[in-house]
Amino acid sequence: MATAGLEGVVAATTRLSEVDGERGELVIGGYPVGELAESATFEETTWLLWHGALPTASALDRFRADLASRRELPPPVVALLAECARAGVGPMDALRMAAGALTLAPGGDDPASIVARFPTIVAAHWRLQRGDDPVAPRRDLDHAANYLYMLSGKEPDAERVRGLETYLNTVVDHGLNASTFTARVIVSTGSDLVSAVAGAVGALKGPLHGGAPGPALDMVFEIGDLSRAEAVLRRKIESGERLMGFGHRVYKVRDPRADVLAAAAERMYTRAGDMSLYRLARGVEAIALRLLEEYKPGRRLQTNVEFYTALLLHGLGLDVGLFTPTFAISRVSGWIAHALEQRRENRIIRPQSEYAGPRDLKWAPLGTR
Repeated sequence: MATAGLEGVVAATTRLSEVDGERGELVIGGYPVGELAESATFEETTWLLWHGALPTASALDRFRADLASRRELPPPVVALLAECARAGVGPMDALRMAAGALTLAPGGDDPASIVARFPTIVAAHWRLQRGDDPVAPRRDLDHAANYLYMLSGKEPDAERVRGLETYLNTVVDHGLNASTFTARVIVSTGSDLVSAVAGAVGALKGPLHGGAPGPALDMVFEIGDLSRAEAVLRRKIESGERLMGFGHRVYKVRDPRADVLAAAAERMYTRAGDMSLYRLARGVEAIALRLLEEYKPGRRLQTNVEFYTALLLHGLGLDVGLFTPTFAISRVSGWIAHALEQRRENRIIRPQSEYAGPRDLKWAPLGTR
């Protein structure tokens, strides 16, 4: 019997992450997401997924240096990004095309090279779109700090780096989601990592997977003042509009990543001395949850990761167009971890389909149709 969307079908065994939708838990490499995300550097989290344990101090130093040495893009990829900017190509399309071109560089299919170059691709295209020259990566900055530096040309403060690092750690892996499944399917055929990653970027681009953080923030801005929240939200629900940032395919209780990012956003906005947007978002969240239970009782539509992703990334100074590419900068480490896991005990992923079309048709010559 076919299952729509492969709902409930187990297609892989993994040691990388576990998503428990009923209990609202996410485990990454054996660590609860809150334990890992708020403490680790992104390099540590990537090493954990690729090697199964946190690195020693010496291993971490070597890995940081290795990643930092691979950040530069080959000239043909920079030229491709410049052409994407001239043609008005969006950030995710530019990332997909540039990711597929990484094999133009020596070692371009190496896991560390792919992860190291994703932030450079996103930042270079973003600046080129705005008529600015790309900012060359710095080897003395860690992964998250270097990304923020390449976007602005200014070295970021420690609080902004910690906020971004918490986000990158929180969304690095999340079970067999659409983009991760895409990567595993491609690698299962014997194909290369760049092809798997480019395919995963294409899956992440879809608004049903990685494209909703922007609209979640737009809703908060549309409300503007908490006194308007209930009227605006009631109108949206009664007109059949989905409240972006609420509800999840897997989680039937609150998305645990939302709590991690809410805490990170609160710290960042508190340190910046401007809590108005944070307070508005928390107020909108509370009213939305109450109204969703009123209008859709028993549906268990809780806050998901998109809601606080939008608030945190906005607080970091990122435009909405960078939200999903920044997601990809994190998730590429998870995609590669799954691809490497798939390779170790590979069998081509080849599910069956259930035919529902006509039978016993008779061929009619072209002139008689």
